[in-house]
Amino acid sequence: MKVLYAIQGTGNGHLSRARDVIPALQKQNIELDLLVSGTQADIPLPYPVKYQLGGWSFIFGKKGGVDMWRTYVRTNSNRLQKEIRTIPVQDYDLVINDFEPVSAWACKLKNKPCISLSHQAAVIAPNAPKPKKNDPLGKLILAKYAPTTKQYGFHFRKYDDQTYTPIIRQEIRNTTRTMGNHYTVYLPSYSDEKILHVLSSIKNTYWEVFSKHNETKFFWKNMTISPINNDAFIKSMASSKGVLCGAGFETPAEALHMQKKLMVIPMKSQYEQQCNAAALKELGVPVIKSLKLKHLDKIRDWVDGDFKLDIHYPDITEQIIERVIQENYAGKTSQAI
Repeated sequence: MKVLYAIQGTGNGHLSRARDVIPALQKQNIELDLLVSGTQADIPLPYPVKYQLGGWSFIFGKKGGVDMWRTYVRTNSNRLQKEIRTIPVQDYDLVINDFEPVSAWACKLKNKPCISLSHQAAVIAPNAPKPKKNDPLGKLILAKYAPTTKQYGFHFRKYDDQTYTPIIRQEIRNTTRTMGNHYTVYLPSYSDEKILHVLSSIKNTYWEVFSKHNETKFFWKNMTISPINNDAFIKSMASSKGVLCGAGFETPAEALHMQKKLMVIPMKSQYEQQCNAAALKELGVPVIKSLKLKHLDKIRDWVDGDFKLDIHYPDITEQIIERVIQENYAGKTSQAI
């Protein structure tokens, strides 16, 4: 049985999840090939990648949202169309897709089933929390960016039978947690200057900031700014008082699993993060709209408080993979596995 596992390479969350999904797939005694498309990830994938593609990446800005102009400039439509035409999805018995557009559209054009195993699949599910403000374009992007024929999703809670709680990578599960004196910060859509300006105003608080915009570590007032490093980030988060981050999925889920205080700032005009913020707010996680001085009192209240959720996400990755393969390779599963 040949399986293609296609992973979105924009941001770090998809690749973080893949580090646990891949070993679970390998245990199924299948022939597995990996495809990664996108250019914005900082976390390496410690497995051989057969197809490394440019794909269609959204470029982080520095003012709290996606830089649409740089995204447009970096999107080479001719290259993207060529990638879609040439990926041999027809050679695989099963295509599993984590919000990856090239393989998804290749399957659609060749009328081949494509199975979604992603957070986005859960976000657009009817029972999942949605923000009060309607965003037709955001909904359209989530639905059409990587079209699939069947969906299995991950979310902060199990909202239906097709939704699972987050995959927490083993690096996080096996990390010793302590209570240090710092807060870990990951806000990739804001400039270092903006983060420094706002967070330095909160006295007697030490911040460890991880930056997509700086390649060298430096100290300034009550914080350090470091380039993204997987091991350093995990160590910082595990020993922190709390985590201040965007309203993505993996980092908030890992912070919750570690039982750290959490505050999130959803990216502007990013419907998925607005949905995540709505779900986290339902759980009791404080959410602020932007990193601005007018929200300093809310950040101070969060720093001074000690509220955190008692959440533990079970390790069920292998059961999820078994279900995906069994339900989508009917009639052949018992022979192939």
